[in-house]
Amino acid sequence: MSLKIRIDDSAPPYEQVRARISEQARSGALPVGYRLPTVRGLAESLGLAVNTVAKAYRALEVDGVIETRGRNGTFVAAAGSAAEREASLAAQVYAERVRRLGLPEAAALTAVRDALRATYGN
Repeated sequence: MSLKIRIDDSAPPYEQVRARISEQARSGALPVGYRLPTVRGLAESLGLAVNTVAKAYRALEVDGVIETRGRNGTFVAAAGSAAEREASLAAQVYAERVRRLGLPEAAALTAVRDALRATYGN
């Protein structure tokens, strides 16, 4: 596993750790079942506080990207399907909400595109 954290990045270090592990899991660079380093081990190798890495791991677990198996360690979960299910659910909730607000489909799509551009920086 290869992670690099940039101190000059606008994203906080825990978010950089979360995002990079998530990206590598989704791309297959970290295969399902891959055992991640311990929180302490990763924190030490990245020069971060243990709590910073622990916060990233907690967020990844909530997102379904990783799973902790007690003393056996932390492993990459089948993240693609979990992420896609969560995205689909969020999209459904959004679609229902904008319809209740009376927005036309074109306006709802424009709002989504604007949000994605802002988030992804495109």
